[in-house]
Amino acid sequence: MNMRLLVIGLTATVALAGCASTSPGYGSGYGGGYSNTAPANRYCADCGIVERIDVVSSGRSAPSATGAVLGGIVGAVAGRQISDRTGGSEGNKNVSTVAGAVAGAAAGNAIQNRTTGETYNVTVRMDDGRRVTISQRDLGGIRENTYVRIQNGRVVLR
Repeated sequence: MNMRLLVIGLTATVALAGCASTSPGYGSGYGGGYSNTAPANRYCADCGIVERIDVVSSGRSAPSATGAVLGGIVGAVAGRQISDRTGGSEGNKNVSTVAGAVAGAAAGNAIQNRTTGETYNVTVRMDDGRRVTISQRDLGGIRENTYVRIQNGRVVLR
């Protein structure tokens, strides 16, 4: 009986010891996961620390509601034409006109913001010592001194 308990206890101890890991990336070996520096025991060819972020103005400007107004007009005309061509009733034509105006205004506003907005030049000091500058429209939470990865021509948080 005592031998049986001893064997079961020994087997359980060996099984649990096999689950323990000292590999990097688990537990405290990762550095807590919130460090702004690269993990000391890992190398990432496309990773680095953001050194600088410069705001670049597009140089283009337009009155604030121009895109929404023009988009709304085009959308209203298109909605009315589509309803007219498909044989809609007068009520359907009015609904289509309003829906087209709303959709056109939203699209026009988005297009205007994309063409007249600012971009950011993000300078990253790579892990291998190179300095790379990437131009992108939004930062997505990136700040100076954060550890990032360059992925598909964009700087993303790591």
